[in-house]
Amino acid sequence: MDEPVVPERPKLAPGVRLHFDKTRNAWVLLCPEKIIEAEGPASEILRRCNGIRTVADIIDELATIFSADRAVIAHDVTDMLTELAGKRLLVA
Repeated sequence: MDEPVVPERPKLAPGVRLHFDKTRNAWVLLCPEKIIEAEGPASEILRRCNGIRTVADIIDELATIFSADRAVIAHDVTDMLTELAGKRLLVA
C-alpha cells in the first residue's frame, strides 16, 4: 500500500475541525463519528493547517516557538501529517 501524500498546504478535511473542549481541558479533533484528542505539540501543528501555510512554514514556526532543532520538528510534523492524510483528515 502506498504511503499517503501530505498536501503542500494542508488543511483539515470538510467535516473535520479542531476545537478546544472545556470539559476535557484539551484540544480535540472533531471528525465524523469520532473525537481525537490533540495533545501538546499536535494541537500546535493542527492549528497551523489552514490551507495557507506550507508544511515548511509550519515546521519553521514550530522550530522557532519551541527553540528546537528544525530536523527534529520536521520529522515529527511530517509523521503526524502523513498519519492524518492516511486517515483522510487532511486535504490540499
